Amino acid sequence: MDSKPWLKNYPAGVPANIDLSQYETLLEFLDDCFNKYANKYAFECMGKKLTYKEIDQLSDRFGAYLQSRGLKQGDKIAIMMPNLLQFPIAVFGALKAGLTIVNTNPLYTPREMLHQFTDSGVSAIVIIENFAANLQSIIKETSINTIILTSIGEMLGGLKGPVVNFAVKYIKRMVPKFQLDNTITFAHALNEGKKFTIKTYESCADDVIIHQYTGGTTGVSKGAMLTNRNLIANMIQIRSWMMPYLKEGEEAVICPLPMYHIFAFSVNCLAMLSFGAHNILVTNARDLGSVVKEFSKNKISLMTGVNTLFNGLNHFEAFKSADFSSLKISVGGGMAVQKAVADKWKEITGCYLSEGYGLTESSPVLTINPLDGSGKSGSIGLPVPSTDIRIVNEEGRVLNINEEGEIQAKGPQIMKGYYNQPVETSKVITSDGWLNTGDIGYMDEEGYVFIVDRKKDMILVSGFNVYPNEIESVAVTHPKVLEAAAVGVPDPKSTEAVKLFVVKKDKSLTKDELIEFCKTSLAAYKVPKYVEFKDELPKTNVGKILRRALKE
Repeated sequence: MDSKPWLKNYPAGVPANIDLSQYETLLEFLDDCFNKYANKYAFECMGKKLTYKEIDQLSDRFGAYLQSRGLKQGDKIAIMMPNLLQFPIAVFGALKAGLTIVNTNPLYTPREMLHQFTDSGVSAIVIIENFAANLQSIIKETSINTIILTSIGEMLGGLKGPVVNFAVKYIKRMVPKFQLDNTITFAHALNEGKKFTIKTYESCADDVIIHQYTGGTTGVSKGAMLTNRNLIANMIQIRSWMMPYLKEGEEAVICPLPMYHIFAFSVNCLAMLSFGAHNILVTNARDLGSVVKEFSKNKISLMTGVNTLFNGLNHFEAFKSADFSSLKISVGGGMAVQKAVADKWKEITGCYLSEGYGLTESSPVLTINPLDGSGKSGSIGLPVPSTDIRIVNEEGRVLNINEEGEIQAKGPQIMKGYYNQPVETSKVITSDGWLNTGDIGYMDEEGYVFIVDRKKDMILVSGFNVYPNEIESVAVTHPKVLEAAAVGVPDPKSTEAVKLFVVKKDKSLTKDELIEFCKTSLAAYKVPKYVEFKDELPKTNVGKILRRALKE
C-alpha cells in the first residue's frame, strides 16, 4: 500500500513539504510582513483602514504599554472581542511584549469565562465593554489586575466612532451597566505606549504563545498550547495550498468568522498577512447585509466561512446580485460543508467552495480539498504539506485503504499539549506524536479522507464544539431536575442542535423554564434547543447513561 497516496493528487505548484527554517518565531514572520508590505492596507473594519506599517506601530505602542504595567514574558492576556481593528493590534502587541494570548469567545457566560481565566492564570484582559458586566461578576475570583476596555467604535476615528458607540450603547442598548475599578481604555493604552520603548526578549520555536481553548475530544474546556512552530507551520501550509491562486500585495479577503476562533485566526489573521492581503473584518456575520456590503465595496478574492454562513448567503436575495468577478477562493471549515450548499454557492458566485478540516489541537488545518473544484464531494480533502494522516483501529493498528477507523494526524502544526493537563494530553497525543482526532473515517486510494462519524459524543453547532458533559452538568443544577443527557440532533441551519433529555425531580418543571435556566450559564450556541422529558434514561449495567441510545 502507498503510504502517502495523497501526494500524487496534489494541485500543481503545491509542495509536498514546507520549509520551516524561514522563521524561528511568529514575531520574525510578523516583522517580515510589516516591512515587506508597509504601505499596503492590512486590516479594515467598518470603512476604517490601517496599513501594515500602522498596525506595526500601534502594536508596538500597545506592547510597550503592557510592559510598562509590569507584565512580563509568559504572562497570560485574554483578548475578548469580535472582529475589530483592536484585535490584531492587541494580539500582535501582546506577542511583541512576550505575553501568551488567551483567545476568548465574547459570547461566553461568566461561568465559562471564570474557568478559562483561572485555568490559564490570566493576569490581563482586553475586553469589549459590551461584555464587561460579565467580567464584573467574576473579576474577584481571578488573578486579573490589568483591564483594558474597548468599544466597537473606538478605532473608527472622526465622527463615525462616537456615532457608532452612541447607537450601540443607547439605541440598541447592547452595553449592560457595569462597575469595574482601575480600567483604562484601549485608546489610552495606545497613547501611553508612545512614552515607552518596547523591550525585546529571547524566544524560540517551541515557546507556547497561545492558549486556544477547546473541549478537545472529551470533557471540560482545555487550553491547547500552540507554539511559535505550530502557528508558523500551519500558516506556511495554508499559504502553500493557496500560492497558485493568490498574488502578493494584490488580494482583498473578507473575514466574517471571528478571529478568536482558530480557523479565522490562522487563515485571516496570519496566513493572509504572508500575502500582504487586505483583510476586511466583519464584526457581526449574522448581519448578512454587512457581508454583502463588503462585496459591493471591494474586489473580494477570498472568503472563509462555515457552512451555515455560506448557506445563509445563498438564500439572501441581495447577495445574488453582488460582484463576484474577483472571487478566486472560498473555503469552508469548522463544520461539514454540505454538497447542496457548495453547489448553490458555485452556481451563484462562480467560485468553488472547498472544504477543509482541522482541530484546535492542530492549529487547526490538517486537510483541505483542491481549490479548483477537482476535489471529491463529501471528502475533507487531502493532507496539507508536511502532514501525515492515517486510519487506525481501537488497538492502534494502521488500517488499509477504505477501512474505517479513527483518523490520526502528525505534523509540525500539532499542539504541544493541553495546559496543565498531562493526563488529557496523553489521551490525545500518542507517545510517537500522532494526534487522535476523535473522528471516525477512511482514506480512499487517491488519499482523500472522509469522515463517517465522531468517536465521541461531541455536538457540532455552527462550527463550535459543544460537549454534552458541560450541558448536563449545568442542567442538573436546576432544583427540579433529577437526571439529564444531552445529544446532538440534525439541524438544517447549524448542522446540529442540542437536545436535552430530562428526568424530572419536580413535575412542575417546564421546557421553557429549563431552557431559560441554561441560558444563564451557557453561551447561546450551547443552550438546548429541544427538551424532552422521560421517566428514565437508558443506562449501561454500571449506570452510565447511553447517549447513543437516546440519539437512536
